[in-house]
Amino acid sequence: MQIHISSSSFLHNVPSRALPCQRRNFSCIVSKEACRPRCLTSTTPSLVTLPLTAQDITPESFAPFGQVIGATDDGKNFDDTDAALKLNLGTPRFYIMHLPRRGMTFDRITYHANVTQCLGGLNPASWYLAVAAPSGSVINAPAEQDLHAFKIPSGKFVKLHQGTWHAGPLFQDHESMDFYNLELSDTNQVDHNTHVYSHKDGLQFEVID
Repeated sequence: MQIHISSSSFLHNVPSRALPCQRRNFSCIVSKEACRPRCLTSTTPSLVTLPLTAQDITPESFAPFGQVIGATDDGKNFDDTDAALKLNLGTPRFYIMHLPRRGMTFDRITYHANVTQCLGGLNPASWYLAVAAPSGSVINAPAEQDLHAFKIPSGKFVKLHQGTWHAGPLFQDHESMDFYNLELSDTNQVDHNTHVYSHKDGLQFEVID
């Protein structure tokens, strides 16, 4: 099957050619960056699903995107292991966000320029987040090679740097999950900067554990 993406930030001006894969109903496309065949799932003739393997989150691996915060002893003084928050550009909003199961795929990614967002799960279960380092503009949306996926265990929360691109929370094994969310009261109205891969690039991504 031939898959052609006419305008993509990943395969721009590069002819796509499909080769049969050995496993499952996949097609292989030669990517501009990797210069080697990539096995991609095609859900429709115009939409390609790219796999994104999740890694276990650590403070070091997550540092380009934010901080990982866990439990500390009561009475500990503030230090660089605590979340460094930027909430001065509006009214902080701390709330519990109820999400139904949406699976492990995403076709859009968002950043907030005015706030450091904090996310943490209340259920005793792991969840997933796809991120990319800040680029400062939706014009410079992250390419495939810029995306990273993390598995976040129960008992940890993440603080995203201002401008960090993110997709999620994602989860598969529960009908719904609850997350606490710290942002600004108007973040979703005035600071929701989004790139939609399915519309602009003919792509979506699937986070794989």
